[in-house]
Amino acid sequence: MLSTKGQVIERLLRGAFICRTTDEDGWRFLQVAGNREQVDAYLGQLNRLVVGLGSEREEAVFFCGYCQLGEDERRVVGQQFRDICQSLTPLADWLILVQEALGQDAPPTEGTPMRLGELQTLIEDTPAFREQLGRISRYRLFNSASETVDAQIKLVFKRLTELGYLVRPNPDKQIYLATGKIDYLYEVIRFIDAAEGLELEKRAEGAVQGELM
Repeated sequence: MLSTKGQVIERLLRGAFICRTTDEDGWRFLQVAGNREQVDAYLGQLNRLVVGLGSEREEAVFFCGYCQLGEDERRVVGQQFRDICQSLTPLADWLILVQEALGQDAPPTEGTPMRLGELQTLIEDTPAFREQLGRISRYRLFNSASETVDAQIKLVFKRLTELGYLVRPNPDKQIYLATGKIDYLYEVIRFIDAAEGLELEKRAEGAVQGELM
């Protein structure tokens, strides 16, 4: 049986995002500087290293990155980045829908619970939310042909779980938790925003202020 360090290394090399929600033992292991140094020492032999996102005191999510980028590594990273970019619009629209439907002040982050039944009821009771969900479910990422909220929302939750953005701790309950991969998604959005000068945060704040006026 693999040690905690072995399990963490194996998961990182498989492309997993390790956070408190997906793997609390592995996440706590990597919070210890000495443990992380040991993992980095092993991964360094493979031109890899541990990347953490969050505060210096307690990082929210860990994943595997490259130490140095050669041509092969650039191709891999480039493809991963393109895959995420192609998913940005449907994912962003979904997160906004969840935030609005649940009346939250901020979009979901790692550990945020989502109750499928509660969200479904809220969407079914609001025509604008039903329209939003219908549009989201038809994106290629979800590719739903259904016209019912029940089928659409279940497909979206299923797909987001397959992609690692959600986990369902108890298969007998329709309660899902957001994973640290969502926090990584926000970092990608911030990177694109800064690189392209889109000022997305300012535009979002302006839109909210306009609605309140």
